[in-house]
Parts: sequence; C-alpha cells; structure tokens
Amino acid sequence: MKIQISYNYVAGIASFLINLKLKGKQSRHRTRLANLLIEKNKQIAEEELELIKEYAGVNENGAPNKKENGNFDIEDVAGFKQQQEELLSEKFIIEGGDHHGMLKTVKAIVLDYDGEVAGSEAFAYDHICEAFENADEESDEE
Repeated sequence: MKIQISYNYVAGIASFLINLKLKGKQSRHRTRLANLLIEKNKQIAEEELELIKEYAGVNENGAPNKKENGNFDIEDVAGFKQQQEELLSEKFIIEGGDHHGMLKTVKAIVLDYDGEVAGSEAFAYDHICEAFENADEESDEE
C-alpha cells in the first residue's frame, strides 16, 4: 500500500491521529504513522524557514530579517508565496515494506471513524480519507 499526503496537511493529520482514543495494535500503529508525520513536519518547517531566509535575508545571528512590526522582511512577496505554495503542495509518500501493516490498520481506523470533526480538523480528516481511498493497493497481495 502507498499513500500520498500533501505537505499542507501533514501537521493537521498528525494532530487528528494523535487525538483519536485507541487501544492496543490500533494505538501503536496510529502512533507510528503520527510519528512519521511529525518528523516530516519538522523537515517541512526547516525547508520553509530556509525559504524565508532566502527571501528575507538573514541578520548577524543567522535569523531571518524582520520588519519593525515583527513580520519577516520579504521584499518579493509574490515570489516567496509562489515558492511556499510549491513547497506545501509537494507530497509525502508512505509505502509498503515495514509500513504495510501500519497503513492497513490506520486505513481501517480512518475510514471507519464516525466521530465529529470541524474546522481545520475536517480538512485534515478529508485529506487522509482521500489518501487512503486513492492508495495504491498493489502490495496488499504480497
């Protein structure tokens, strides 16, 4: 099984999964997937910070330059936004191998979930459902 998660939703999906009340194998597998997402989110944040530094420049401490109001001092806002959107539209691909059992378990949890979701959690839930519904199932026959 292989799923693709847009970088935009990595943090939201991790948060959604962590907040599910589960036991045993379901809890372990959910936590494994959440940990993968949390690590990926750290990488995304680092890449976004490098992008900010590229567009805002850095001060003597290596931090991005800021304006007096505290916002980053980005001169080419349109260029930055385009690069940021490109970054956040990339996909995090998780597939088979050691992750096969985990993905099957979490797929069942997510697609059978009947709790209420609202706000940004609803978008994250919808995205993870779509990721599992569109999953490449070829490795299920192994």
